[in-house]
Amino acid sequence: MDINKFTDFRTKVNENISKVIVGKEDKIDKIIVAFICSGHVLLEDVPGLGKTKLSNSLSKTLDCSFNRIQFTPDLLPSDLTGIYYYNQKTLDFEFKKGPLLSQIILADEINRATPRTQSALLECMEERQLTVEGNTIPLQKPFFVIGTQNPVEQFGTFPLPEAQLDRFFIRLSMGYPNFNEEKIMLERYRLEDPLETLESVVTMQEIEYVQSNYNKVFISPQIVEYLLTIISETRKSSNIELGCSPRASLALMKASQAHAAIMGRDYVIPEDVKAMAVHVL
Repeated sequence: MDINKFTDFRTKVNENISKVIVGKEDKIDKIIVAFICSGHVLLEDVPGLGKTKLSNSLSKTLDCSFNRIQFTPDLLPSDLTGIYYYNQKTLDFEFKKGPLLSQIILADEINRATPRTQSALLECMEERQLTVEGNTIPLQKPFFVIGTQNPVEQFGTFPLPEAQLDRFFIRLSMGYPNFNEEKIMLERYRLEDPLETLESVVTMQEIEYVQSNYNKVFISPQIVEYLLTIISETRKSSNIELGCSPRASLALMKASQAHAAIMGRDYVIPEDVKAMAVHVL
């Protein structure tokens, strides 16, 4: 395993996205970790903090197809997956692709859709395939979902149950930029939108390499015990209503390995676990 390929991947992706999203390098690193692990990200933020810009920047940086889906109460599962329709010219049924057949998906305000529609998305996230009228269609690789929800507004929403929240690899909040970061942002956007000139900086071969090899990072039995101790405490504490599942244990181990790799190490240290624990769990 060539650890330099991971650090190069992280540097190129982070620096490129930072041309558009100012001052969020640490949050971008967490998203890179989720992407490497083939996980998905849930962003909880109020409107206007750059979630769409971030998703667009990521798709351009990785040279992946992108679709934004605005979730509403009247959105149907077929609006996401696509439908078969009868073509009168060919006298045959043809498949009209839905937005989920893209590589990077921004699922905006996911908690505004009904549970039935939410389940259609979350099934695709888990199974990496969708089923339309009994036909199974594999999704493109890589397949990466950035879901968003507004933590403030509750009226007219359908909160994601714990079982569905568990499908997301990490949960993040971008937060407001500080004074200097916002000043830099205004200066960059004064003449043109930097997103318009953003170009791809990594190849599909590089993506396949990091996604296929991050799990080769060594994690010692002592680090595994440290990780499991954290997980175990969430199940014992009376202050936590629902402890972490075994899925969370596996996700934290993977995230720690990927974090170590992008930081230039082929072994996991406690700081890797600490860096990812809050966002994964």
